[in-house]
Amino acid sequence: MSDLRSRIEAEQEAVERALEALTESDPLERLSTLELAGIGALLHNVYNGIENILKQVFLAKGLTTPEGPAWHRDLLTAAQEHHILSGTTAESLKPFLAFRHFFSHAYALDLDPERIGPLVADAQAVFLGVMQDIGRLL
Repeated sequence: MSDLRSRIEAEQEAVERALEALTESDPLERLSTLELAGIGALLHNVYNGIENILKQVFLAKGLTTPEGPAWHRDLLTAAQEHHILSGTTAESLKPFLAFRHFFSHAYALDLDPERIGPLVADAQAVFLGVMQDIGRLL
């Protein structure tokens, strides 16, 4: 269990660095396209870190990590089904999952400050919820 804890702590530190950088940003409406793309990358990093934590828990519990084209969505669903994440936490991650998909498949030029603003505002609280749920398992 200590090995799992150390792997989760490493991911947690990386996510917290991304969250810290998000809080240092100017208001999104004033950012250049390049800066807004950086915000998008940080949001993507936050969600990717959460997925990495979930995959580590799945591995430690001997659960099969979902595969296939919808594995990102299926991982979130399975984490809730296996009581790794609460329903509330899983629900709060859905907008971040949707953003991850958008960011991976769209152009950074299409990022809209009004649409990603709520994600930036909620990222810290959502990550805290994830870590509280994970903390119950450790």
